[in-house]
Amino acid sequence: MRFGSYHFTGIFQETAELPPYKGSTFRGSFGQALRKTMCVTRQKECVGCLLARQCLYATTFENPRQPSLGTDRPRSSPPLPYVIEPDSTPRTQFRQHEKFEFDLLLFGKSNDYLPYFVFAVEQMGNQGIGRRKQEARGRFRLQEVKAREGVVYRQENGQLLPGPHDTPLVLTLPEHASSGALTLRLITPLRLKHANHYQAELPFHLLVRAMLRRISTLFETFGEGEPVLDYRGIIRQAETVAVTSEDLHWHDWTRYSNRQEQKMLLGGMLGQITYHGKIGTYLPLLEIARQVHIGKQTSFGLGQIDYAWRPGA
Repeated sequence: MRFGSYHFTGIFQETAELPPYKGSTFRGSFGQALRKTMCVTRQKECVGCLLARQCLYATTFENPRQPSLGTDRPRSSPPLPYVIEPDSTPRTQFRQHEKFEFDLLLFGKSNDYLPYFVFAVEQMGNQGIGRRKQEARGRFRLQEVKAREGVVYRQENGQLLPGPHDTPLVLTLPEHASSGALTLRLITPLRLKHANHYQAELPFHLLVRAMLRRISTLFETFGEGEPVLDYRGIIRQAETVAVTSEDLHWHDWTRYSNRQEQKMLLGGMLGQITYHGKIGTYLPLLEIARQVHIGKQTSFGLGQIDYAWRPGA
């Protein structure tokens, strides 16, 4: 699967007030800017629009469940082709001429449309982000965009270097599982649903289920197809891995949904946890999951993880 990570740097043109967690705010403003850029019909809803399947906004932000041919039963919603990773600082007040940064992760063919996304971020800067102050939001100027090879866009010349700027993600699991200790850190709230309930604990098999679900659906939707793996065997082995220390807590945060016109309470696990056992098999899964996030609401930047592995510990 093609994977691109793009680092955006902007300069505030005036003071701005942002929430402590900025993922939802960035996503909402980015979506509005991309819709204004791409929508030619000016319909209020994408559902029923003749151009929806070819519209970059609709295919990026609006992935409704589609009924299977010949049946009324809907398919599961496909994953969205992007993740927004905001700066992790909890600061809410930003001064004029101050820098701010965020990352945009793109999957599959979405990388081909990077120029449109850069342009949308520039429009996002013109319309402003954050809380209104004197009937205006915090406007900013996009300064530069970096990809894996360095700076690919500077505002001064307005030119984006030709790509590709993405790299392939390939999943290959080792045949033999080495033992050791793994410390997992949950950087942003992790929202996992198992047996139809949100989980406040994280046994290793639940983590593995979440990684398999996320990676397999991404590869199926944006790559060469679902990985051929012994899913049951992988989970069965994961159930033998023990938790040796745990410092997790539940963190609630709220976001305002423009579509539903109401505040929504979202929460997930934060903190860190250490496992011990035959974990070496799962390192390729962890490495990809570290890059693409896991769980629900990943497009806001939730489910960001990191890990440290100590073989033989």
